[in-house]
Amino acid sequence: MTTPVLDQPLPRAEQPSASARDATRVFLARAARVRAPARAGNVDAVLLVVAELVTNAVRHTNGPCTLHLELRDDSVDVRVADTSPQPPEPRTPHTDGTGGWGWILVNHLATHVHIEPTPDGGKTICAHLPW
Repeated sequence: MTTPVLDQPLPRAEQPSASARDATRVFLARAARVRAPARAGNVDAVLLVVAELVTNAVRHTNGPCTLHLELRDDSVDVRVADTSPQPPEPRTPHTDGTGGWGWILVNHLATHVHIEPTPDGGKTICAHLPW
């Protein structure tokens, strides 16, 4: 069986966050058939990181974004590319539900996070999560 990889464009007009969650669930089901996650919570962690990164891309940029997922030996690589060159700005979380938790969660759940520029002037946020 081949190693699961997903490349999914997420146009703004087509509910990108819901599309990303749905595509990630399908990807993770395929990944589990290739290699079971070490812990059941790893599936939820990947779903949460995808949701946070895509939501932030939609909230803080004007263009579409792209989701890339790849199963590695003992990890899942999550990459979300968007049209803005600006890196995420950590902010104080709000208890009233208005945000500030996403970037903290991504950095807490991932073993490694970095940002790469895209050829067209945007950025890709790369998160490496245990599988």
